[in-house]
Amino acid sequence: MMGRRWGWLLAAVLAFGASGVTQARNTPPVLPAKGTVQAAFTPDDDIEGLLADAIDEAREQVLVQAYLLSNKAIVRALLAAHQRGVDVRVLADREQMMRSNGSRVPEIANAGIPVWLEVRYKNAHNKVIVIDSRGAHPVLVTGSFNFTQTAQRGNAENVLIVRGDADLAQRYGANWQKHVGDALPYRAQ
Repeated sequence: MMGRRWGWLLAAVLAFGASGVTQARNTPPVLPAKGTVQAAFTPDDDIEGLLADAIDEAREQVLVQAYLLSNKAIVRALLAAHQRGVDVRVLADREQMMRSNGSRVPEIANAGIPVWLEVRYKNAHNKVIVIDSRGAHPVLVTGSFNFTQTAQRGNAENVLIVRGDADLAQRYGANWQKHVGDALPYRAQ
């Protein structure tokens, strides 16, 4: 049993962490569940079709955070949304974009969609789509599903599509905005 004599040391180590640096942790809010949730799994479910359909229903804005973006159906839906006047914006992991021969980021940027590349993190591993977060019908997409052909046809992946939860969609939208602040604009070629 540790007496009072050493208790202060244990408390100090716990307070400052093993590195000796105070670990400030943000406690995220607990939000009440609203709307509907649809879960889908590859390779059995047509996730790329579900995501393309959700993007096709966007009226105001589509924010994308992608580790890798090469899925043709999703890219076609993003381009179509942009062409009909929806504010489409994309954040992508720079290393994956540079490494992958199949990245569609240049095509998206050349179509006039603003693209930023995340460079702050070892992996910008988010796979998120936020649709119309401030509109009447917000949609949030998140899960392990990379926006690639392989994720649909060769991987075991999952996705949640949350419809009608404005608070959750806005929280994800705010996180997207935070990440774009640390990212570099991609210049169309």
